[in-house]
Amino acid sequence: MHLPDFTATENYGEQLAQRLDKAALVFLHGELGAGKTTLVRGILRALGHTAAVKSPTYTLLEPYELADRTVYHFDFYRINDAQELDFIGLDELLDAQAIKLIEWPERGRDRLPAPDVELFLTLEGEGRRIEITLPD
Repeated sequence: MHLPDFTATENYGEQLAQRLDKAALVFLHGELGAGKTTLVRGILRALGHTAAVKSPTYTLLEPYELADRTVYHFDFYRINDAQELDFIGLDELLDAQAIKLIEWPERGRDRLPAPDVELFLTLEGEGRRIEITLPD
């Protein structure tokens, strides 16, 4: 799917939110600037979050307690060793009844279960391309 700009990427996130289970594990792949956090913003907006959505690049995790569900937004960009994820209690967070959105999951791949949804975002001209993979 080709999305012409960041607004379309956010809109796609809003549409995707309606299809996510309350405990979905979603991997977001893409280079810097591909729109991963923008897509997360769209998901959160659709679920009722109205405040700012920031990338958890330095904190690794931004939790969002919404009216009817919890969303954990992870960013593993700065992870050098998957063992670093023990500091945020990754195992307990993955077991939680929450939507888990993980940017740069390849940096923690050996610590993560298989995702429910995998999104691949790439820059394409002025827009973005999103490819979605669902488990078999």
